[in-house]
Amino acid sequence: MPPADLPTEPPTRLRALRALLPDLTPWHASVDFRRLWIAGLISNFGNFLTFVALPVQIKELTGSAAAVGAVGAVELVPLIVFGLYGGALADAWDKRKLIVWTEVGLGMLCGALLFNSLLPRPAVWPLYVIAALTSTLGAIQRPALDSLWPRIVAHEHMTAASALNSLRWTVGGVTGPALAGVVVAFAGLPYAFAADTVTFAISVVLIFRIAASPGAHEAQKPSLKAIAEGARYAWSRKELLGTYAIDLAAMFLAMPLAVLPFLADDLHAPWALGLMYSTVPAGALLVSVTSGWTSRIQRHGRMVVLAAALWGAAIACAGAVGNVWLVLLFLTVAGGCDMVSGIFRGVMWNQTIPDELRGRLAGIELLSYSVGPQLGQVRSGGMAALTGVRTSVWAGGLMCVGAVGLLAVGLPKLMSYDARTDEHALRLKEQRAATAPTTPTAPTSPADA
Repeated sequence: MPPADLPTEPPTRLRALRALLPDLTPWHASVDFRRLWIAGLISNFGNFLTFVALPVQIKELTGSAAAVGAVGAVELVPLIVFGLYGGALADAWDKRKLIVWTEVGLGMLCGALLFNSLLPRPAVWPLYVIAALTSTLGAIQRPALDSLWPRIVAHEHMTAASALNSLRWTVGGVTGPALAGVVVAFAGLPYAFAADTVTFAISVVLIFRIAASPGAHEAQKPSLKAIAEGARYAWSRKELLGTYAIDLAAMFLAMPLAVLPFLADDLHAPWALGLMYSTVPAGALLVSVTSGWTSRIQRHGRMVVLAAALWGAAIACAGAVGNVWLVLLFLTVAGGCDMVSGIFRGVMWNQTIPDELRGRLAGIELLSYSVGPQLGQVRSGGMAALTGVRTSVWAGGLMCVGAVGLLAVGLPKLMSYDARTDEHALRLKEQRAATAPTTPTAPTSPADA
């Protein structure tokens, strides 16, 4: 019994603060989640080192903006082709082995970048080959990673796990580029590639220690037929289809990153360009560190729609206002809205997709959240050339709001989705409860132990 003069419950303000902070239940409940989360955090920092260093090296070797932009072109096709095939592999093969071997391959490619950077006259063509191969391995690995989370996290903890994974990505998104810029500027390109290679080695050790995750018994062997089966399933689930379509629309119509340098000049604030690039991940980070409330939301489809519409509205405001500080504010709000949408899209995917299809659907998800931003750069840049920079930004935001509204009307199952009553979510929850290992009885004596 505590003394009578001591409070037995935390003050109201403290309880409210705890309700906002991220739910750490998945972190405490699953050692494999912790290992995979830490491995991803370390790899994320390393990836940003190469993300910054590679275009810098191409710029130094060629002096051509077109040559730098061509990196995105050589990465796009492998991303599309092998993202879908990687999903089929993730369903049929052991996910841990697939992740480990692709991680080893990615580390070797980073080592090749290091070797090339140490040559007296570094060559340009290997940089494009390595970029294409890196995109290929990344596309193969990502569906396995995405489909592994539901196996190592309890069904009821998926919202918290999605928020924690988002926190991992946003921490890297905010601090990674800044750290990479310092390393490249003051230490040099070889040090950046060397540090990234080391992060891959650490990541491999951590991932190797997680439990094996064999392919589902019901999964087909990797083939075009298996990929088509996954596409048919996605088409039959209109609420899932809605999450893909809304994310594509939001990124294609309202992704402004390509025109931010021109927007900064238009506002007579070139000093603010770095801040503009950091605002979207900063907004996402603010949502991630206050994501405790997300575990109490059950109407995930409505939150995806609302967040995507607010993303578009915030981007439209950023293009319409003429004050640089308001632009930074609205871009930060947009980043937060995008993170909310991402959290609830991930929860819907992980709580409703059958295990034997999870990899192939993760391949489709990879296309929805990676191809959209790349096409959005083309849209924003082309429209800016025709109509002006600020018009490109605010018009794209308004088009996003309109497109999201039309999709919400055309896909009522997305708006009516409720995790408490959805048949797919309930079925998967029952299946996982039936196959969950029974907790052993605690030993009662040293002899029993």
